[in-house]
Amino acid sequence: MTVLEIMERVGSTETGRTLAYIKDGLREINMISETHINTERIDIAKDQRFYEFPYDMIKVLDIRCLNHLNVDDEYRSIPRMIGEPLRKDDNGV
Repeated sequence: MTVLEIMERVGSTETGRTLAYIKDGLREINMISETHINTERIDIAKDQRFYEFPYDMIKVLDIRCLNHLNVDDEYRSIPRMIGEPLRKDDNGV
């Protein structure tokens, strides 16, 4: 189906707005169905809390760390923290 056919079906005459709606819809479908999943590896540093993520990232599915709560050289998921941290960082955050 072409953009022109979609525009005819919805009764729109604005190509730019229709393309924006199509892109928004595809992004929402991707968030729900998780069709395009990329694995990104970021090295962690001691005493660093904040990291830069890829600009095109939509959602973090899992964060795993080597030797987290084990000594078997396995990657294990780091549990998600819900709520405020109990201890403040040195930078006051």
